[in-house]
Amino acid sequence: MQDHSRIAIFDGHNDAAQHLAEYREDGRDFLVRSEEGHLDLPRAREGGMVGGLFAMYAKAEHPRQGDFTRTAGGYEVRLAEPLDPVYARRTIDAQLSGLEAMVARGGGEVRWATTVDEIEGAREDSAFSIVLHLEGAEAIDADLDGLARLYARGLRSLGLVWSRPNIFGHGVPFAYPLSPDTGPGLTDAGKALVKACNELGIMLDAAHLNERGFWDLVAVSTAPIVATHACAHAVCPATRNLTDKQLDAIRATGGVVGFNFSVSEVRADGHRDPDILIEAVADHLSYLVERMGDDHVALGSDFDGALMPRPLRDASHLPNLIQALRAHGYDDATLRKIAFDNWMRVFRQSWR
Repeated sequence: MQDHSRIAIFDGHNDAAQHLAEYREDGRDFLVRSEEGHLDLPRAREGGMVGGLFAMYAKAEHPRQGDFTRTAGGYEVRLAEPLDPVYARRTIDAQLSGLEAMVARGGGEVRWATTVDEIEGAREDSAFSIVLHLEGAEAIDADLDGLARLYARGLRSLGLVWSRPNIFGHGVPFAYPLSPDTGPGLTDAGKALVKACNELGIMLDAAHLNERGFWDLVAVSTAPIVATHACAHAVCPATRNLTDKQLDAIRATGGVVGFNFSVSEVRADGHRDPDILIEAVADHLSYLVERMGDDHVALGSDFDGALMPRPLRDASHLPNLIQALRAHGYDDATLRKIAFDNWMRVFRQSWR
């Protein structure tokens, strides 16, 4: 049974699916504690994490070299090229099959969830919940047939793009300091995908989407908008972060921002340096709360997908953030919202 004395955490984004032993030969066993990466079941339990959105994502088939440029005030990374859709579908299918195999091997300790009742039931039983997320929709054709197939296998959250273009829209390139207004908005296919997700009950994620695409998403969607892993552009002016106007728009839809732990998005100087005080991390999260209200901020770590602050170097260290927020004056009711309840509310509003 669950321990009601701890703050339970549902995390809005991780990339553990890309590192599973069932997916790649050099992968890790999610069910066994490791000193590599950031997330596995034992470390999640140590940190109070009871579930999360698990991202399926296709890396570039042939990564380019020399894309990073140091600038006088920061950095710029050349926008990634589009993926071959056949390769993307093959990759996403392999990751999903790997997740399915791991869950089956877990003997009930890890469970699929497509409803809030399933998440809460697993939490009561001290089981860990996995909600499927697709980061970048390259595995879905313009006719959207692939969307229904993924939904049938459990998909409940979708980001239209990663930081590259596809047939649905344009992602932001990684850069600092720079506005997220970096290109055109959603295509007609992208707007159709938004409507299809609304009809099926798939939550829509604005993370990695450029600003014009963001406003198109807000205009077309009839459900709350979320950013599963993002921070505040006013604190750290990286392209991946959200402007105050974007934060206000997400709040107006009833959505949430999952606070991203990635150091280059958290640090005000944009540096890729893990030596950041936990108080500074809590300060950045508090900016989101002050701007949006405590009903609209959650956690979206980006475990196994980014460089973590040293005080949050893996899931077992999540209590450090809870403690830092308590020191900021957050009571347990507010911490429960940020750590768990806000995601559950948006899931109930988004899913069918």
